[in-house]
Amino acid sequence: MASVAAALAGCASDRTVYGDLPADAGPAVARETPSQAPQPKPTQCAPYAREHSGVKLYGDAWTWWEKAAGKFPREFAPETGAVLVLAGYAGPERGHVAVVRSLVSTREIRVDHANWLGDGAIYLDDPVTDVSENNDWSRIRVWNIRTGGWGTRIYPVQGFIGPSSGSGPGGAEAPGTDTDPAQIARAELGIIQ
Repeated sequence: MASVAAALAGCASDRTVYGDLPADAGPAVARETPSQAPQPKPTQCAPYAREHSGVKLYGDAWTWWEKAAGKFPREFAPETGAVLVLAGYAGPERGHVAVVRSLVSTREIRVDHANWLGDGAIYLDDPVTDVSENNDWSRIRVWNIRTGGWGTRIYPVQGFIGPSSGSGPGGAEAPGTDTDPAQIARAELGIIQ
């Protein structure tokens, strides 16, 4: 049980740091309530993002930005279908990845992701807001479905990994992706993200 809890913490946020923001602290609160999708077992963020995007990378979420170099487009602005990459937000080897579902405005997007609150759950249409000074998506806040408000923590963004133009329908694996057989086997067994 302890190993499962430790594994789930790999891409989770600390749920104790959330709270409501003052009304003037940024963009308007979510116009629609994000939902929590039912699933048969706890899910990590990396396998979820891999399965629901054209970005077929393996390994812990904090390694995805570097692994994408030369394999997938790496951008600093969101686009639908891209993978949002957070790293170093709770230590050097802690990261999180989420799939951009839609662009709401220049300062707000919606993402689908798993294990955000450390519970292995899948969160759909979850609002994310850019709180960076230069409107460059380098720092974000994430909506907390449990509190019904913007999280109080600000997370650093590495960037957005776009699906390769060579990806097939439904996110079929593109040539040149990270396909180490041992790593794939460990990921499928839930040993790594």
